[in-house]
Parts: sequence; structure tokens; C-alpha cells
Amino acid sequence: MSRWQELTGGTSGDEYAARFEALARGGKDVHGEAAFCAALVAPGARVLDAGCGTGRVMIRLAELGYDCVGVDLDASMLEVAREQAPGLPWFQADLATLDPARLGVAADFDLVVAAGNVLPLVAPGTEATVVARLTAALRPGGLLVAGFGLDAAHLPVPAALTLAQYDSHCAAAGLTPTGRFATWDAAPYEGGGYAVSVHRRDR
Repeated sequence: MSRWQELTGGTSGDEYAARFEALARGGKDVHGEAAFCAALVAPGARVLDAGCGTGRVMIRLAELGYDCVGVDLDASMLEVAREQAPGLPWFQADLATLDPARLGVAADFDLVVAAGNVLPLVAPGTEATVVARLTAALRPGGLLVAGFGLDAAHLPVPAALTLAQYDSHCAAAGLTPTGRFATWDAAPYEGGGYAVSVHRRDR
């Protein structure tokens, strides 16, 4: 069972969506992740939203002209995503066993994004496997973008994945680091409890 399932019981879709809707009504920009990705690849690029949740990031990327696929394990989150954008492809799948071919999807994405603390919330011990499966979904030269918390102030669960561990998993999967930032606004990372990392598939 994933840490997210243990935390929420798989029933938090509506609550999660309502939180971001409230932020948007209050004037907060809730599309930072999509803007970050759009700065890396041109419209028309294929994007896999890994751990897509209620679809906030993917829906915005689709509006910007990207060819998107969303995958998440939480049925309650996907229910909201499908209600908000029924014309987009949403799949329920565990990232640790992700095989795009089994979903009828080509594994040649230009970019895979894992936002919203996806990596620290997978099942304990599967982090390296998840990174490998996400890498396998990329075309050679494609980018893996992951943003996640590193301490209690930025995570809903105890910290379980360090940047050094994440970089090690990426290296083992055939990824090369190309950038690290403190926020989705691309502020330079100089230490701290949250990081956005960009890695490129070499082979």
C-alpha cells in the first residue's frame, strides 16, 4: 500500500480538488507546475502526468496544447479528473508497475512530470522501481521532472526520500541531472525543504 493510500484511505479526491479551487478563487496561481513544464518542452509534446491526482496540472497542459496522459492509483482523485476533463485520457495504475503498452499508450513521452509529492508518497521501498518505470516511459532525450518535499514542513508523512537517494535512483535508471530548483517558479535551489529536479534520459 502506498503512503498516500495509508494517509487518505483513497477517498480524498473531492477534498483535494476543493482546496485548490479555494486557492484559485483567492487569487493564487495554481498552475506553476504546468508553466514550469511548458518552459521545458514545446506545445504538442507528449506529457505523462504521473500521479496526476485530480488533473490540475494535466488539464492546464492540455489547454496549452500538450498531448497528455494521466495516471494515478487513487480512484477518488481520478473520478474528479474525469468529471473535469472527460475528453482526456485518465488511467488508474500503480506507478511501480506502470507499463504504458498495457494501457494502449506509446512509451515515448517527451516529458514525465511527478508533482505533488508523488515520489515520497509511493509504497515504501518502491521509489527506485517507480523512477525506473517513469524513465522507461520516456523517449531517449526525454525529461523526468519531479517536485517533492524533503522535511516535515513540506510533507504530510515522515520524510523518506532524500535528494541523494533520488539522484541515485535516477542514475541507476539511466538519467542525467540537468537542473534543480527550489520552487516551480524555477528559483535556484540552495538547500531547503522542497526541490524540483529535472533529469534527462540518456538511452
